[in-house]
Amino acid sequence: MKKLFISALVLSLFAGSALAQKFAFVDTDYILQNIPSYNAAQEELDKISQTWETEIAAEYEEIDKMYKTYQSERVLLTDEMKKKREEEIMNRERAVKELQSKYFGPEGDLSKKRQELVKPIQDALYKAVKELSAEGSYAIIFDTASGASILYSNPRYDLSDEVLKKLGYKN
Repeated sequence: MKKLFISALVLSLFAGSALAQKFAFVDTDYILQNIPSYNAAQEELDKISQTWETEIAAEYEEIDKMYKTYQSERVLLTDEMKKKREEEIMNRERAVKELQSKYFGPEGDLSKKRQELVKPIQDALYKAVKELSAEGSYAIIFDTASGASILYSNPRYDLSDEVLKKLGYKN
């Protein structure tokens, strides 16, 4: 609803000059799915992610085993031994959480790898859209992949295939 309101507000701001302006749209999801290097980058990111998820799952399984062993032996342990085991389990769990954050956190390795592999493709896409905007004298180019910001779009004004051509890809 908020996006709809913002879209209506933007359109109303341009209402006075809308008759003299040209508008178009692109579907960045469609464009990216038609770029082989983007698909290859996504596959590589998926493989890396799966490897790290498996590693972390194995670590959590090991922690679970440690805890179950501790629970079963707890009655036989001295207070000092209990404390030592509890600390080992907590330290191991903390280490796994840190590893998980290192891999998957906002500034983690996966995010950095995504920046390395995908950002150049996104930058080229943005540059192509910007060039098409200048060539076609478009005031605004919307992205239909963004969600509900456009209620209806006439395919006649879809520049997605032109962006792909500008990037050197065929549909």
